[in-house]
Amino acid sequence: MSNRFMLNETSYHGHGAILNIVPEIQNRGFKNVLVCTDESLVKFGVSKKVTDLLDAAKIHYAMFTEIKPNPTIENVLAGVKAAKEFKADSIVAIGGGSSMDTAKAIGIIINNPEFGDVRSLEGVAPTKKPCLPIIAVATTAGTAAEVTINYVITDVQKKRKFVCVDPHDMPIIAVVDPDMMASMPKSLKAFTGMDALTHAIEGYTTRGAWEMSDMFHIKAIELIAKNLRASVAGEDKGGENMALAQYIAGMGFSNVGLGIDHAMAHTLSAYYDVPHGKACAMLLPISMEFNRDFTGEKYREIARVFGVKDVDSLSQEEYRDAAIAAVKQLSVDVGIPTVCEAIKEEDLDSLAKDALADACYPGNPREATHEQVVEMFRKLM
Repeated sequence: MSNRFMLNETSYHGHGAILNIVPEIQNRGFKNVLVCTDESLVKFGVSKKVTDLLDAAKIHYAMFTEIKPNPTIENVLAGVKAAKEFKADSIVAIGGGSSMDTAKAIGIIINNPEFGDVRSLEGVAPTKKPCLPIIAVATTAGTAAEVTINYVITDVQKKRKFVCVDPHDMPIIAVVDPDMMASMPKSLKAFTGMDALTHAIEGYTTRGAWEMSDMFHIKAIELIAKNLRASVAGEDKGGENMALAQYIAGMGFSNVGLGIDHAMAHTLSAYYDVPHGKACAMLLPISMEFNRDFTGEKYREIARVFGVKDVDSLSQEEYRDAAIAAVKQLSVDVGIPTVCEAIKEEDLDSLAKDALADACYPGNPREATHEQVVEMFRKLM
């Protein structure tokens, strides 16, 4: 059995990383750049940090901003229309997962028009050609969409999110500049940071995990454990380290998959429009508890990088308890709620059914019954 590992062609990290965008566009000969971002990033001047560079270099570009926080099929179709009208030959995606996921779907459909029905991209779609070249500029320290082969689209009509996994959607260039993340509100730093932790822990314990992915995930967990509180508090170094941590987590989970936390979080977002990072964060201690007996010795290493003392002297039960407790404490410290008031009792059966059908679920180290998933959702009520 062989293991595949895919990463960007090029990635830029650190303060000033966005200064590499124009040279990359020029060196690659792109002429018509579609800038995919959302209206809030335009309103608060975040996207302008990049478009000012494009303006100064006289790069020909068009703006597409019809992107919701949980991007929809309609958002994608509107973007495809805009890309065609502009004759886009490349995309600069500025934002978190929403902008990047939308850009990936647009780019795939432009170069694979037979998948014009967005729903046909669900799962592992047999696309033939790479998407339009994407330069992905992260504005949140959490989703790592700039380095993954995954994207998630919301089907409003069917009240569900669907996951698309396609090596052809990988951005060719990732730009991870902490200056682009500096204006995130405290709550968004907390939600996206805990999303990154969920990526790292689920990727570390997923069925597809192996030595190379473990290397990335345990380092990401360590960086998040040491820096998320500081990042939420507004400390520059904490933010810089979180930008790196979330990218490292993405390098791993994109290649080995996730688990039941993300399957359930996608469902919460689809039903109640709960922000993805918030949903993942609320579910993380619950899913860790569910999976604890199917994780080998990995919770010991999680406890270790969280700074639990004398971890090697602890029994298996003790270090598993310690790992879960450390994650819970971090969650509390950064203000993650423990209750999702939107959940309705009458929705629980449908929520569980949809979570078990989600593309992230098969990677979970433990099989779950419908009733067990219902009970996990109920713990949030």
